[in-house]
Amino acid sequence: MQRILFVCLGNICRSPMAEYLLRTMARDAGKDGDFLIESAATSDENVFRGVGAPVYPPARALLRRHGIDCSGKRARQVTKDDYARFDRILCMDDSNVRNLRRIFDGDPDGKIQKLLDLTDRPGNVADPWYTGDFETAFCDIEKGCRAILNEGGETQ
Repeated sequence: MQRILFVCLGNICRSPMAEYLLRTMARDAGKDGDFLIESAATSDENVFRGVGAPVYPPARALLRRHGIDCSGKRARQVTKDDYARFDRILCMDDSNVRNLRRIFDGDPDGKIQKLLDLTDRPGNVADPWYTGDFETAFCDIEKGCRAILNEGGETQ
């Protein structure tokens, strides 16, 4: 089983979209038992007194339009223990990579990488919190998730 942690700044937009999209894609491909998938934030700004904020409404609505339910998801911050718990830690942008290397005191096992670096168009998934463009973020995340499934021989 491949254990994947998706990471973004706040865990209310990009990383939960990736978590729930890959879960759905894996299930639809008959591979849901092949993965343990979670998401987390590099910051604690969406965790209040130990309770995480829900997925941001525009991200939740976009997932819903694609038939994906993320109800119950609450933001959480990455912990040092996550490095040992997950095989791959897939970030949305360069700042997430830098922050994780600080949180984990480096990346000795080479687990940290950007999601879009798995695709034919490496780079950052722009943060829709700032851009307002949730659709483009979703499309980029979908390409990355498809690349993960394709690693196991899944065809489009």
